[in-house]
Amino acid sequence: MAGLDQLLDDEVFRAFASYTTIILLKMMLMSPLTAFHRLTKKVFANPEDCASFGKGENTKKYLRTDDSVERVRRAHLNDLENVVPFVGVGLLYALSRPAPATALLHFRVFAGARLFHTVAYLLPLPQPSRALGFFVGYGVTLSMAGRVLQAALRL
Repeated sequence: MAGLDQLLDDEVFRAFASYTTIILLKMMLMSPLTAFHRLTKKVFANPEDCASFGKGENTKKYLRTDDSVERVRRAHLNDLENVVPFVGVGLLYALSRPAPATALLHFRVFAGARLFHTVAYLLPLPQPSRALGFFVGYGVTLSMAGRVLQAALRL
């Protein structure tokens, strides 16, 4: 158990765990936000979801798409595409013994970029706002991946 205690005492790992938790919670909140938009707009993707709003042919009017629902859903999908790689690469990065200040910068910039990307997607802010949030976060993950490979290959 000494290994786990050392890991939990590690400043970089604690920072990784904290910022990952923030980003995962934000990503998890996108599901109820999508459901809220679907319910308030009465827009559903599956026939069984429409059952409480009508019977038979009447339910078909609820099987449609809505721009605001799709916008929230796409923001959530984008989180899934970007947060999952960050978690995997970030864990390996945290275990590669980076300088604490550099690691903290990586984690903070990624978290800020993802939060900004979500705001830019949902409001919506004009481009290139959303693209900036995406590419900054993506760049952070690539930077960490490069550092992990450097450490692993001893470059």
